Amino acid sequence: MSQAETAGPTGTTGQNPRNPLWTLGILRSEITTILRRHRTYALLAVLAAVPVLIGIAVRIETGGGGAGSGSGGGPDGGGGPAFLTQVTNNGLFLVFAALAATLPVFLPMAVGVVAGDAIAGEASAGTLRYLLVAPAGRTRLLLAKYASVLAFCLVATFVVAASALAVGALLFPVGEVTTISGTRISFGEGLVRAALTAAAVAASLIGFAAVGLFVSTLTNSGIGAMAATVGLLITVQILDSIPQLSGIHPYLFPHHWMSFADVLREPVHWEELSKNFQLQGLYAAVFGSAAWARFTTKDITA
Repeated sequence: MSQAETAGPTGTTGQNPRNPLWTLGILRSEITTILRRHRTYALLAVLAAVPVLIGIAVRIETGGGGAGSGSGGGPDGGGGPAFLTQVTNNGLFLVFAALAATLPVFLPMAVGVVAGDAIAGEASAGTLRYLLVAPAGRTRLLLAKYASVLAFCLVATFVVAASALAVGALLFPVGEVTTISGTRISFGEGLVRAALTAAAVAASLIGFAAVGLFVSTLTNSGIGAMAATVGLLITVQILDSIPQLSGIHPYLFPHHWMSFADVLREPVHWEELSKNFQLQGLYAAVFGSAAWARFTTKDITA
């Protein structure tokens, strides 16, 4: 139960609900609630374990030596650069490899669980009515829920990146980074590119988070909402992989997810990244509006 659930008529701070500080208190409460759940710890632990497994596998496969095929690292027909071939030459590439491995499935599934549970979980637990007792308003509560899901997107992505950086530095040498364009940049600039890549990956989940929030407003079953959100993710991923449906691919939210690789070009290529961000913004606007329309007219009985 979040702090707002036990709040009195004027909220946790006794301030007027129109006060921005009071609104920030709701947001802080929602973010704290998500990050303190045992389920969240489990999700983050699984995400952090993926770079460890990748690093150990590459270390065993190469015997700790340099990668025989690590001289390339160029693009491969739009499927993303072969980051794994560069890991043994520079452990920093494990960050990019881990993000590439987790973005299609693991990261969005974790976000789907959190987003699907945002409203439906409160309803199934019988706490949604108490959240609305404080005069926050449904719109403000919905925005706080969405913002807390976005905060989880950022935390989850940087957990993957931090774990990969630690494992990469421990198992492999680090130093200057060879970009996809073939130029070399310093290790410090490589770290900046890694942080920008993680931020781009987190931004790629904005649209899907809005979809999950909308699904969460459609039911009072938290488990059902989580399952439906993850099922929708899998369905869209399948549609995006069918060549005969190439006409709709550019409009599917995961289609441009791998564009984060362009951050590692010199200079950075922004065209695909911009398409991705615009598409995520469109999904956030459409499904965020749908979630608002549903939630503000929904009969709250739990």
